[in-house]
Amino acid sequence: MTELQPLDAGFIELEDADRRVSLGIAAVAILAGRPPARAEFAAMLAERVAANQRLRQRIRRAPLDLTAPVREEDPNFDLAHHIRWAALPEPADETVLREFVAGELVERLDRDHPMWECVVVERLADARWALIVKAHHSLVDGVSGVSLFERLCDAQESDPRLRAAPPADTAAGPDWFDRVVAGLRLPLDVPRYAVGMMRSLIPVVAAFVSVPEASSLNGPIGRQRRYTIARASLTEIREIGRGLDATVNDVVLAAVTSAYRGVLLGRGEQPTGKTVRILVPVSMRAADAKSLLDNRVSAVLSLLPLHLDDPVERLITIHQRMARHKSSGAAQAEKSLLDLAGRLPFAPVAWGMRLWSRLPQRGVTAVATNIPGPRRTLSVLGREVLELIPAIPIAMRLRTGIAILSYGDQLTFGITGDYDSTPDLEKIADGIHTAIADLLAAARARPQHPVG
Repeated sequence: MTELQPLDAGFIELEDADRRVSLGIAAVAILAGRPPARAEFAAMLAERVAANQRLRQRIRRAPLDLTAPVREEDPNFDLAHHIRWAALPEPADETVLREFVAGELVERLDRDHPMWECVVVERLADARWALIVKAHHSLVDGVSGVSLFERLCDAQESDPRLRAAPPADTAAGPDWFDRVVAGLRLPLDVPRYAVGMMRSLIPVVAAFVSVPEASSLNGPIGRQRRYTIARASLTEIREIGRGLDATVNDVVLAAVTSAYRGVLLGRGEQPTGKTVRILVPVSMRAADAKSLLDNRVSAVLSLLPLHLDDPVERLITIHQRMARHKSSGAAQAEKSLLDLAGRLPFAPVAWGMRLWSRLPQRGVTAVATNIPGPRRTLSVLGREVLELIPAIPIAMRLRTGIAILSYGDQLTFGITGDYDSTPDLEKIADGIHTAIADLLAAARARPQHPVG
């Protein structure tokens, strides 16, 4: 058995706090040709699951949450619980697939079994099919979720690590002696963490205390979802970055900023520099822990400059703000806070999470997570993966969420919205496309200085 870390357990608490929320995250793969036979697919999946113990573990909670939840072997593990086959109605095109994905984001994963599943969509237009791999956020974050999908794909001789079992998770189960020792060390450990952490956490705490100006992007959400997609060339995104002295992540956030500005203007709202505060997850995962199924993320909070009309000025402002956030150490401080939570008795931590998750948060307006995806071309049982599209849940009054995933030369934005409050979700995708085109034109128009 292994204990859930505080962030993993926090996603369980967050889902429990709102019956309208499902915290499954998904990778949607579009593949060429016809899907494999059911027996062939099941045999492949059984082989992959046999190499990863975490996929055969369920979560068991302690009475009254006196100790942390643990992952334990599911005594009734049956692969059939984790495979579903689906067919789309005509014309089985992308619009129909997006509606299907929106429905998948609503359905909660079964807590009585390991919380993941594969959905095979047997036929798409243009001689394609789809594979949706969904896992609960307590099991994976963006990086480990992509790694999980890669391990379900065909391995190549040039990449033998994909066939190797992932590194063993050596975290021990409940050990009362270790708990006692940790408790005795708290008076020494807490001050050591506190000084540097508090210095870096001041901007984070201020962000949650200072509520952004009210907008229709934040508020109660229902149970149904909308889902749409935007696409960009990673080569062009990098060209923008080189031409305008920005990072890929800066360019992505500038496009998201432009899209939210356009949506609010279309709703008759006047966006300002204090309208949208975005949460940007930051991976804290070491390279050798890429394959471990858990959450190793912190976050940066930043106001988006929606008040600026010029796209280049917006990009420059975002670049400057993100550079300040990185240098402030806020993300590392949040990670230290989670590490400290892991040293405390679980019961008060869990009860605090439960109380916090039930409060109507207004400090964050949106979330955008940028996930580095596979560079090589993937395949499943010999069928080429043509596209890889992310899909994330929304919760806590965030009416939209955007996941950005690279695959080869394509950058794909998977955009989730609350059904009732975001009937114009397509405008976010349109705004992203327009913003990238505007930035690319500006980058190409800027005079290039010769080297040397």
